[in-house]
Parts: sequence; structure tokens; C-alpha cells
Amino acid sequence: MNILLIVLVFGVIVFIHELGHFIFAKLNKIAVTEFSIGMGPAIFSTTKKGTKYSLRILPIGGYCLMVGEDSESDDENAFGNKPVWARMLVVLAGPFFNFILAFIFSIILIHFTGCDPAVLTLVQDGGAADLAGVEQGDTILELNGKKVYNYRELLLSRQIDDPQAKVTLLMKNKENETYEVVVTPLADETGEYKLGVAGGYIPSDGIAMDFKYAAYELRYWVKATVTSLKMIFTGKVTGNDVMGPVGVGGQMNDIIEEVKEESNTTKEAVINVLLNMINWCILLSVNLGIMNLLPIPALDGGRFLFLIVEAVRRKKIPEEKEAIVNLVGFVILIGIMVLVFFNDIRNVFF
Repeated sequence: MNILLIVLVFGVIVFIHELGHFIFAKLNKIAVTEFSIGMGPAIFSTTKKGTKYSLRILPIGGYCLMVGEDSESDDENAFGNKPVWARMLVVLAGPFFNFILAFIFSIILIHFTGCDPAVLTLVQDGGAADLAGVEQGDTILELNGKKVYNYRELLLSRQIDDPQAKVTLLMKNKENETYEVVVTPLADETGEYKLGVAGGYIPSDGIAMDFKYAAYELRYWVKATVTSLKMIFTGKVTGNDVMGPVGVGGQMNDIIEEVKEESNTTKEAVINVLLNMINWCILLSVNLGIMNLLPIPALDGGRFLFLIVEAVRRKKIPEEKEAIVNLVGFVILIGIMVLVFFNDIRNVFF
């Protein structure tokens, strides 16, 4: 059952991504030859109005194959024969739909679990924040000059910044007065430098709050994903910290089992597992959207970059040159996927 849930999560995310490409291709009257979820041999397929719809055995991706996508075609409905703006919309639609999915699921999650506004529910006596004049119930508005909407943004910043560095906070007290403080982290009994504050979740008070904090939730995961990418490219994380589908699936399985153990009834277990899977959908959908927007050949971002160049030059890039660049990018991506896969296997099973 756990494996089916995990496969379903990946399947939903991939389906929505490819659905974005598919819908905008159809809206722009681009012929789609195949819409597939999964890779490898097909376990189910049907053809309607010239488009083959497939479900394939390996739940590791999918594709929306369009006429004239990678080669020239005389068909007026071929991808390459459509205006550059239409092709841009088709390329960007996949990641855009991932962000829409994350936003919708965030509304559901916040409605049932609440949200974590940047309100301090605890200020430790004698702690760093207490010494700086911060009080329980105060709200963080800015952290080192950057807007803060969720308490987790403070936690995210503390994970990547120098733990001993001073932190400048713009605060709002319970009387709605703003003030600025500089907090110098203090070491606790374990030697870890902390600000001496805590936040917490509060229940949603209605649909307006659901939508508001769903936007903040989406913002948080975009920020967290971009921050993680920066840490990877700057060498602040090791290979053991990078996970692929196998590693993510392993963590999801652990969380499902943990939730089952902590639940008192079967109904409670089912609800909590579903909410946790929705949370994973949000995280992974945002990750897929951001990753596909990177200007790397063979990804949506790489294709979009070619289209920008074409729009500026008002002339198509020679097909053979684009094909070579995409092939090189594809080979590099496959190499990275293989490395991540074996790293997952090592971390999960050894």
C-alpha cells in the first residue's frame, strides 16, 4: 500500500506537468502524437483524435510528444511552425501547472492543518531574543531586510547562515507598533547557537486565510528549493544530502509508517497519511517546476532560452545546432540521474 501511495504521488505530479504542456499545445492547435505518463513499455494505451494516450510501466517521468517538436515538419500544426510566443506558452505551461497544483494542495493542507505565521509563541527567558527586547506574541516582519511570512522562513535562514552571526529583525508587537532589534545568537548547553524563540501552527479561520497562507506556503517552498539549489552549486551540501526518487520514496515510506504508529484509529491514520502525502506533493511539485525552469538543455528552461534567442534574433536557431546542444544536455542529465540513483541505493539500503 505504501508503494502505491508513493507511486501515486509521483504520478500526479508528472501528470499535471505534462497536462500543462498538453492543454496549451491543444489551445494553440499543435498536433500531439502521444501523451504518456511513465516511461518504458506501455501497460495501457488508447488513441483518440490522432493522439495516443499511454500509461507506461516505470513511474519515473512522462512526456507530451508534439509533431515537429525536435525536427522540421511541413504540417501547419507542427510545434516548430507555430509563432514563437505560442511555443513559449507551451514550454512554460508544464512548470506553471506544477505551481498551480502546489497552490491548490496548499489550500487543502492549510484548511485542515493550519498555518505557521511568523508570530513568536515562545521567547526563552534569558535567551538571545529576550535580551534584545523581543517578547512572546511579537511578529517577525523582516529578517536581515527580507520579508518574512512563515515562522519556517526563520528556521530556513538559520540552517544556511552562519549560526553565530547577528540577526537583524524588524518586529511588530501586540500593539501593532514596529521596532527593529539586532539579536546575537547564544550557545546552549549543547554548544548550538540559537535565538531562543519558537513559533507554532494555528488553525485556519476561513477560506480567506486558506488562500492567503497557501500563497505564503508556495512562496516558502519556492524559496526553500532555490536555496537548496544554491547550496548544491556552492558546495555547501554533500552528495549524501542529495536525493532522487528512490531516496524521496524511502523517506515518504518512513513518514507513512511513523504516522500510522502515532495515530489512534484507522480513520485518523488514513487522514494523517493523506495530509502528509499532500505535503509531499506540494514540495515535489514545486521542486519539479523550479528544476524544469533551469536554463539547462533538454529541460523546459533550456528550450525556453532557445525561444528567447529566437525571438530576439527573429530567426530560428539552426535545428542541427539546437539538437546537438539538447543531446549534450540530455546525456549530462542522464549521468546525473544515474549518480543520484546509486547514491539513493547506497543511502537507503546500506
